[in-house]
Amino acid sequence: MKGKKHKLKIFFYIDLLIIAMLIGYKGYLYFFRTNFEALNVKNISEITEKIGGRESFSFAVIGNIHNSIGVFEKQIVPRINSSDASFMISVGNAVSDGGEDKYRSIYSGLEMLNIPYVLTFGVNEYSDFGSFKFYEYFGPYYFSFKAGSSHFIFLDTTKKTSFIWQKKWLLDKLTGLREENVFVFMCKAPLKIDVSGIFGGESDYISEEARRRFYQNTFSRFNVDGVFADNLGIYHRKEIDGVSYLVTGGGGGFVLDDERSFYHFLKVNVSGDDVSYEVVRVGASRSGFIERLENLWLFIHSLFYVGFLNFLLILCLLLLITVKLYDAVFVEKNYYQDFDVDPELFAGKKIKVAMFTNNYLPFIGGVPISIYRLKTGLKKLGNKVLIFAPYYGEEEKGETADVYRIKTLFHYSKFRDFPVANIFSGEIYKRLKIFNPDIIHVHHPFWMGRKGYYMAKKMDIPLVYTYHTRLELYAHYVPMPGVLFRNLISHYMVRRFANRCDGVVVPTYSAEEYLRAVGVKTHIAVLPTGIDFKKFESIDKSEAEKIRSRYVSDDEYLFVTVSRLGKEKNLDFLLDTIAFVKERADFGFKLIMLGEGPYRGELENKIDELNLRKTVVLTGAVEPDD
Repeated sequence: MKGKKHKLKIFFYIDLLIIAMLIGYKGYLYFFRTNFEALNVKNISEITEKIGGRESFSFAVIGNIHNSIGVFEKQIVPRINSSDASFMISVGNAVSDGGEDKYRSIYSGLEMLNIPYVLTFGVNEYSDFGSFKFYEYFGPYYFSFKAGSSHFIFLDTTKKTSFIWQKKWLLDKLTGLREENVFVFMCKAPLKIDVSGIFGGESDYISEEARRRFYQNTFSRFNVDGVFADNLGIYHRKEIDGVSYLVTGGGGGFVLDDERSFYHFLKVNVSGDDVSYEVVRVGASRSGFIERLENLWLFIHSLFYVGFLNFLLILCLLLLITVKLYDAVFVEKNYYQDFDVDPELFAGKKIKVAMFTNNYLPFIGGVPISIYRLKTGLKKLGNKVLIFAPYYGEEEKGETADVYRIKTLFHYSKFRDFPVANIFSGEIYKRLKIFNPDIIHVHHPFWMGRKGYYMAKKMDIPLVYTYHTRLELYAHYVPMPGVLFRNLISHYMVRRFANRCDGVVVPTYSAEEYLRAVGVKTHIAVLPTGIDFKKFESIDKSEAEKIRSRYVSDDEYLFVTVSRLGKEKNLDFLLDTIAFVKERADFGFKLIMLGEGPYRGELENKIDELNLRKTVVLTGAVEPDD
């Protein structure tokens, strides 16, 4: 136990440290983070100023960075910085998706460059509503600029921009160009690519043949020098009608590390009208572990950009874990019953008991009958009882001031038109205060039971809970997945509620064992449900014989079961047993099923299915005196 507590202490302090770091880093980002906008515009101005009228210069081209840390930031950026490249162009997919966190992360990586950079609008920049962020942080989706003796054109192949509009713009832009060199950048390549053996498909390049033909004819017609694309994690070069098409997708995303798919960037050397392309290979394929670490960091980093509401939810979750750990480690617990109080002091004292229940008479069921008998017994001993129960639209015959009926919010039709009491009514507390109980006794761990719990805490009086029945057997009445309620939620509800009470009453020792098994630590008393013996002692035997003769002859056996007809009563098993006995018995018998309930229709179908119509009799609801 000591070792376990020591480990929990470590987790507690680690959790506190994480919370402090979260708050501190969030505050740092909020107050000190760098805001940025229109980066392409600013960097283009720097590029044109840097190149001036020079005819000779070089620049780097990269694709599919995918927010890479290990490849782009650690390997490619240092190589570009140490080269003679005057600027860098990303041909698309610099981010892994269009989230705010991904844009801020790529900004941090790009700022490691010692040279200006320009981003092409790509598929990933467009995803997850990222187009709005790209427009704000970098600029338009298609544009062009001039540097030295070269012209640079950027196209949108994500379909964000109308192709018809962009087509006209491109033709207008190319017509009358006086620059010696023209370079075009577009995320999707305007040529069909063999994607066999790589992760990709037709959607990763321009799939419409008519559009590919338009681009190829246009670029050849206007003597474009180079067309750069990515969207596939490969390097591919093809010459068509004097135009060089280069697919460069090795900037940090997934690659196969073979002759086609590897990490790289391109270095383009311009000298007058002479243009050369150099492939610069970097590193090797990353291990899965390293990639998972990067993804974990990106996920953690993204938590700070999901908005204050989600950040608060995450913080609250961590605080909840902290509270639980604190409770488990530092709060002293006493699991022993307090034997210092002499029960004889209270043996003859008359008390006032307020009971809270979700159902009561005239609803016929085990819990209402048990409550009625308990009330009757307590009153005979000189105690006062007030039952808080739902209003059914009619009062039980002979009902006295012992019952306070609460108006209903609605009726739950799945459970025999079950009335749901308005626990929010202020009249409940007013009536309870007038009654001034010594103890509150609840009969359910939810709704009215929960109301009773809050009333007991508010009035600072003891709370007792009677665990009447197995809550998990009522999963078919609950509007949620039955397996979830049956195997998890029901046991959690019972344990959590019972441990908040001062004492728990159960009708059987098996019920006590169940409560201990699910983790109930409060004091439990086993008190079997009371039975009115007088009613059984005053039975008229001749009247009983008349009832018997109504269903069976003298040489037949009569079996009787009394219960509410609900699925949780396992009456299907009883009918299967009766059918089994009927097939093998050499004597006649009948079964009378006394009671009514929502499962009657299913039972009637089962009776017909097992051919028990002449053996089983459903009497419906019967008055207790009958």
